[in-house]
Amino acid sequence: MSRPLSDHEKRKQISVRGLAGVENVTDLKNNFNRHLHFTLVKDRNVATKRDYYFALANTVRDHLIGRWIRTQQHYYEKDPKRVYYISLEFYMGRALQNTMVNLALENACDEAMYQIGLDMEELEDMEEDAGLGNGGLGRLAACFLDSMATLGLAAYGYGIRYEFGIFNQKIVSGWQVEEADDWLRYGNPWEKARPEYMRPVHFYGRTEHHPDGVKWVDTQVVLALPYDTPVPGYRNNVVNTMRLWSAKAPCEFRLQDFNVGGYVEAVLDKNLAENISRVIMGKELRLKQEYFVVAATLQDIIRRYKTSKFGSMEAVRTDLDGLPNKVAIQLNDTHPALAIPELMRVLVDEEMLTWENAWDICVRTCAYTNHTVLPEALERWPIDLFQQLLPRHLEIIYEINRRHLERVASLYPGDVDRMRRMSLIEEGGQKRVNMAHLCIVGSHAVNGVARIHSDILKATVFKDFYEMDPYKFQNKTNGITPRRWLVMCNPGLAEVIAERIGDDFIRDLDQLKKLIKFVNDDAFIRDVAKVKQENKMKFAVHLEEHYKVKINPNSMFDLQVKRIHEYKRQLLNCLHIITFYNRIKKEPNKHWTPRTIMIGGKAAPGYHTAKMIIRLITAIGEIVNNDPVVGDRLKVIFLENYRVTLAEKAIPAADLSEQISTAGTEASGTGNMKFMLNGALTIGTMDGANVEMAEEAGEDNLFIFGMRVDDVEAMDRKGYNALEYYNRIPELKQAIDQIAGGFFSPKQPDLFKDIVSLLMYHDRFKVFADYGDYIKCQEKVSALYKNAKEWTKKVIYNIAGCGKFSSDRTIAQYAREIWGMEPSLEKFPAPDEKR
Repeated sequence: MSRPLSDHEKRKQISVRGLAGVENVTDLKNNFNRHLHFTLVKDRNVATKRDYYFALANTVRDHLIGRWIRTQQHYYEKDPKRVYYISLEFYMGRALQNTMVNLALENACDEAMYQIGLDMEELEDMEEDAGLGNGGLGRLAACFLDSMATLGLAAYGYGIRYEFGIFNQKIVSGWQVEEADDWLRYGNPWEKARPEYMRPVHFYGRTEHHPDGVKWVDTQVVLALPYDTPVPGYRNNVVNTMRLWSAKAPCEFRLQDFNVGGYVEAVLDKNLAENISRVIMGKELRLKQEYFVVAATLQDIIRRYKTSKFGSMEAVRTDLDGLPNKVAIQLNDTHPALAIPELMRVLVDEEMLTWENAWDICVRTCAYTNHTVLPEALERWPIDLFQQLLPRHLEIIYEINRRHLERVASLYPGDVDRMRRMSLIEEGGQKRVNMAHLCIVGSHAVNGVARIHSDILKATVFKDFYEMDPYKFQNKTNGITPRRWLVMCNPGLAEVIAERIGDDFIRDLDQLKKLIKFVNDDAFIRDVAKVKQENKMKFAVHLEEHYKVKINPNSMFDLQVKRIHEYKRQLLNCLHIITFYNRIKKEPNKHWTPRTIMIGGKAAPGYHTAKMIIRLITAIGEIVNNDPVVGDRLKVIFLENYRVTLAEKAIPAADLSEQISTAGTEASGTGNMKFMLNGALTIGTMDGANVEMAEEAGEDNLFIFGMRVDDVEAMDRKGYNALEYYNRIPELKQAIDQIAGGFFSPKQPDLFKDIVSLLMYHDRFKVFADYGDYIKCQEKVSALYKNAKEWTKKVIYNIAGCGKFSSDRTIAQYAREIWGMEPSLEKFPAPDEKR
């Protein structure tokens, strides 16, 4: 019997990781040692793992720099249309392994480290997650940057270089506790400060109206310092740029204050200015962040438009009428909506264009992606805050609104209610600016992120706008990058696929359709199941190390990982766990399908209900995991501090993906796609992208349950009565009574009274209405899981149906249908090749 392969040997076998030629390995070792020498002043024997990580990161970065410079030179010489993706969030995760995958360096680096005596996985684990986001929106932006580079688009991501990212979540005595995510404390080897492109951003002040135009005066200035991060495409030598702005005070101290001893006052101004890029947080600071990023970005866009010569700072193009032919600005949700009034301010006040000319340029340049149908998530800023912080922009918004309402009135004479509904200014109570309305009016294209979501926008939230300008509205179903979410995080599965159909699927995910012909191939079924089991064993070790819970790796790994929110219905999952627990207790000798149920995600710091949901999950786990009758047939784990890096471990190990939001509430979801691509089956409602996943893989190959959108709307009209379900379904009543009676919180019996009250009397998301169907559907899941071969066949159908959900497809559609750009699979010459 042959010995098992070591991790190093397994990694070397995988062809999708790139070749480890002798020359490559020798060069990498030499460069690594050179960087280590520069990192350490003392003997190499005192180097820490972090020192080794930085030496390796700098070695890999060397391979990026030449490609990065050459890509930017190419853009200046060819002067293509450029797209600027503005997002307040970029949830990038780690860069080292992703860069090695995209540059085909992974095997060579692995071999070089092995020869030096270092463990690659340990070095990779030293990297901090770049957690500059809060969930799906920021992760989508990161996937899009990868696809834009892979498709050869001249693209730039613009955002904020938050000093502290999304908080680190600790679970203390079952409760979420937030800790600062000081991701930059050791430095960031992937970024480059660009002080030569520092830009001033103005706040506060007042406006003066003169015959020759409007002046915004007496402002406070904050400086925006850009930091550039390279974004490599997949093996095409294209390296695009993500530029993140950091806020700096105009001068370190007000010296006169310092000289007279007013040290606190002197530092105060500096800290107020620099707070803008300190953390992802709320209200006035959030509006400041939103203006800060668009003001700095638009100055950069117009500077780049005017200078077309590489390395030149001189303006050679002054005709701004051509801006929409060379510039596309994509607004990722309403957070960058101020790009519209800011572009108008620049064109009218600084470039002295007429309003009509400026508005035409603005609308043809900007496009808006909507990410939510929940009314409370659509931004509305108070007028008095605008007046104080951005007085000129408020004037511009008023003028946009006046002209917009004139058009509405001319198209729908006498329809005052329609004018009220479509106004950019909401009049009821405190006056507010509706940022979504501003985005729609100021853009030439508006898109949802899944077909069902786009249809709901047209039928409900933006119905009036759709009736007036139907040509603006489009759908662009979200996608994920297969480089990070398959090749990098699940190389075993990527290799099994490549052995059957080649590796072109990495660039063209539609190729996965070819796997259909292997659905009855016993060898392929065995290989897919074997990879899944290996991933589960690896993740089980991780769980046992971190949570001190003994995991049965043969149990079904059932995961729900996403932001904690009422509409995502983690509470429905909790009710299933309690029901399953009660059934085991009632019939302990029955042959139950064992499950390890994992729920992960962060609750917004001020969201009390979400924090209580986390506490309920941990409380259920405390009881279930310590019940000897249940044993290893059911374990419940809350995955602490869920983030990109943890997702890369968890998703390849999952058997079942929980996508159970109320129909009509989830815009799209992208976690659902990641699970599908990595060989998990989905239990879900017909919501978001689940609908299209069921179409692509075949509805029989997903576990679909619950109300459809039409059913939810009908229930809204009729009225939802939770008590009716509580009284009618004994197992539901038992579960709720246990929560209410302190079964899961014996030391504090009324701990979950707010949760019970919410579910019984104030539940907008109708958990009880779907409970019965959900439990029946979970029974089908358990029954199928006992038949490993039939389960794996459904897995293969799902993987084969994933082609549509590549972010390459999404970005190609944005490029052709919104930005007026053509993707290219042309490979740029490498730095050592002739151009």
